[in-house]
Amino acid sequence: MKEIMGVHTYREISEQPQALKEAYEEALRRKEWAETYLGDAEVQQTLFLGSGSSYYQAITMAATYRSWLKRPATALPSSDLLLIREQVVLEQSRTVAIGVSRSGESTEVVKALDSVKELPDWRLAGVTCYAESSMAKLGDSLVSKLGAEKSTVMTKSLASMIVGMQTAIALVSDRSGEHLQELDQLVQAQEERVREGEQLAQAAVSARNFDRTVFLGMGAMFGIAEEGCLKLKEMSNTWTESFGTLEFRHGPKSIVDQHTCVIVLVSDRSREAELKVAREMQDYGAYVVVAASAAGEDTAFADAFVETGLVGGSDEARAVAALPFLQYYGYFTALKRGNNPDEPRNLTQVVLI
Repeated sequence: MKEIMGVHTYREISEQPQALKEAYEEALRRKEWAETYLGDAEVQQTLFLGSGSSYYQAITMAATYRSWLKRPATALPSSDLLLIREQVVLEQSRTVAIGVSRSGESTEVVKALDSVKELPDWRLAGVTCYAESSMAKLGDSLVSKLGAEKSTVMTKSLASMIVGMQTAIALVSDRSGEHLQELDQLVQAQEERVREGEQLAQAAVSARNFDRTVFLGMGAMFGIAEEGCLKLKEMSNTWTESFGTLEFRHGPKSIVDQHTCVIVLVSDRSREAELKVAREMQDYGAYVVVAASAAGEDTAFADAFVETGLVGGSDEARAVAALPFLQYYGYFTALKRGNNPDEPRNLTQVVLI
């Protein structure tokens, strides 16, 4: 019997709307959690800790925290806190350390949190898909139950954990109503984003035989660009790179040619500058995909356009809207290369050391 490749990955990408809705509603019910771990203005450093995809979503979470709460936050690889703590944090500061892990069992994040649990003025928390996990036992955790997955690669889990954390951040923001409204709009629109993302990704993958794909983004979108890069690499065994959008012009753009796909995740705040980079890459021969809140005359040049919506809303809230396209892009590239997205080479769902 012929193997059906990628059945779990495909299904889990398509299940994002339900997972996002559940994570959003669960976070709304956990307002006390938000007030305890995110709402204390006396906290001097808030850390979002993860490994791999969980680190990339931590980047988006930290960017959201800084933008919406106007207080410092840092995303760190879990191993940095575990192994080189004195280089990356201030131990004597009043701190909230939030572990980010789909399984809640990743060795690095569990050991990192365990290594600081006795420090004075440190509180531990987490966000995961498994309420009974080791990480959740170390620190009170937000849980995205419908984010749980069979696949090795993270798709709906990552999107739902970001939305859950963003909802918690919104609850303690001075502009709570505004941010909650845009997150609600995001959740309601995600079914359309999934449907459109599948169609656009299939078309982009079929357009050319790409030797390389580059993902570009800034701020909250940079974490999503990093994640898009990893999804393609994991599923298709393709060498990809991700950069800050304008940073790509400082040397790395030398790799761009007609066999390159450049995907630019545009922030409204920096739209003009980022689209200028996108046009420049197209001039070098690249196939350019632009993801932005809405199409306009300034995006007409793009070879493909991905709408992320929330026109007039925040870049942070719309970040997750680009994920279905990015995940399907990795999925269809894998199938084109004869790889099974459900069985990425050398990988397991939980990384233990």
